[in-house]
Amino acid sequence: MAAREGVLHAGGVEAVRIAYDISFVRPTAEAYVTVGVFDGVHCGHQRLIGAMTQSAHAAGRLAIAYTFDPHPLTVLGREAPPLLTTVEERAELIAALGLDILVVPRFTLDTVRTRASDFTHMLVRDLHMVELWAGPDFALGYQREGTISRLEHLGTQQGFTVRLVAPLMCGGSWISSSRVRAALAGGDVAWAAQCLGRPYRLPGVTSAPGPLGQATEIATASITPVPRRMVPGTGVYACSASVGGRNSLATAAYVIHTDADGPSDPIIEVRLLDHREAAHEQTISLDFVDRVRDTGEENPSSPALASQLEDDVERVRQLLDSAAAARAQDNGCLLQPLDLE
Repeated sequence: MAAREGVLHAGGVEAVRIAYDISFVRPTAEAYVTVGVFDGVHCGHQRLIGAMTQSAHAAGRLAIAYTFDPHPLTVLGREAPPLLTTVEERAELIAALGLDILVVPRFTLDTVRTRASDFTHMLVRDLHMVELWAGPDFALGYQREGTISRLEHLGTQQGFTVRLVAPLMCGGSWISSSRVRAALAGGDVAWAAQCLGRPYRLPGVTSAPGPLGQATEIATASITPVPRRMVPGTGVYACSASVGGRNSLATAAYVIHTDADGPSDPIIEVRLLDHREAAHEQTISLDFVDRVRDTGEENPSSPALASQLEDDVERVRQLLDSAAAARAQDNGCLLQPLDLE
């Protein structure tokens, strides 16, 4: 049986309680609460949770985030989108925003059938909620019946207010988890990184060389990502890798999606630029910084392959150096002034 509670230490902030059963939270003060899947914990999520936390602490109240595992669409029997973060990564990223308590209950069919009024009553009863923080398109409860106007009406009955935080824009588009996935699918990992406030990270396990390593003398390793994880579209990418206790390793990643005849697992092959031997059978995390070129489908018999691979190495180093210089002047999400409604 999984533990009902735990403690997270993340981002240099004080320890954050994590509860897997809402009935065990027992808060010691009134609370501001936000509810959502928060996949990716992008800049919009960070703005919402950060603003709520700052406001709650200024008022002497607790800041609580209530998220779900697994993804609600999985429980509904529909095809859930590929995930930007595991629940463990999500919890760590949310905890780093300085809130007090993170609630991660199991999402079940009973959750699906919960009426909006019953859900908010539970939040008031078990979390001592006095403010519910949300974005303008937020809804909860059975068939998303708990729209903002409905929640405001419930608040007058149950004793809480609704605080709205305007969404963020990046490059002329509203930031959302679905738009981040779309950008990654199209290979625009740089735009995804702007929306996330950090490079997109793909964890997995290394194995024997793939097609590129088999056809050349270059040391490469194949990557098997964690299940149901979003993989960027076909292309060659500049990445920073962490593997075998070594961090920030300059890496060229070759990604091929071969699903012309139906969905299939992508081929992911990496070349650690400063290491002659590839790490096999080890856990790895790839941070996708930028795209080098569109295609990762190399022709092993092409006489130009060796030259192309060396061009890739040079371009990867250039992109990583540029990204490092930009990070030195950047504090992550460039948040617009907060506009509370």
